[in-house]
Amino acid sequence: MTKTLKIDFVSDVSCPWCAIGLAGLERALERVQPDIAAELHFQPFELNPQMGPEGEDVGEHLTRKYGSTPEQQAQIRETIRQRGAEAGFSFNKDGRGRIWNTFDAHRLLTWAEAEGEPGQQLALKRALMEAHHGRAESPADPAVLLAAVQQAGLDVDRAQRVLTSDEFADEVREREQFYTGHGIHSVPAVIVNDRHLISGGQPAEAYEQALRQIAQEA
Repeated sequence: MTKTLKIDFVSDVSCPWCAIGLAGLERALERVQPDIAAELHFQPFELNPQMGPEGEDVGEHLTRKYGSTPEQQAQIRETIRQRGAEAGFSFNKDGRGRIWNTFDAHRLLTWAEAEGEPGQQLALKRALMEAHHGRAESPADPAVLLAAVQQAGLDVDRAQRVLTSDEFADEVREREQFYTGHGIHSVPAVIVNDRHLISGGQPAEAYEQALRQIAQEA
């Protein structure tokens, strides 16, 4: 008998470890079939909620925020690239670029869950990750967002109306406050059945082991 687990994937489009984590989780979910099925929900988290529309150079941002040197950043980028390759996600070779505001991307993801068909929120999340991390495109650019919407098979005209309004803004802020209020301060955070937390961009094997254990206990 298949057991269905509710999975809330709390993440930000601009977070490379979230792309790695999602790729690993998807591989794990393939491996646990047919014993375990997942009801997957993408929840918003903004790493840089105050980021302006012009964005910021990645290197300058990391130096200002964490005090890291260019050499350290290059080493981290290479680690991320390797971990992505292992998980099946291809990062853009340069790994640099800019950090952008992601609030509109989260509004569209919330809209996709509310009005889309099953699986379309996941498809939009994938498309946004590929655009930003794979092709160094801005998740703050309406054209990039609408291209991702189209790739996910969602209604582009409806998405355009969402973007030109403040629809789903309150919902995004409420969800962000809910998760930070419950102790989520780094992402990705994978919450299973509202009880079990798996932190960080884990490899597929780690997710698989955790999901099988949780399903067994459920």
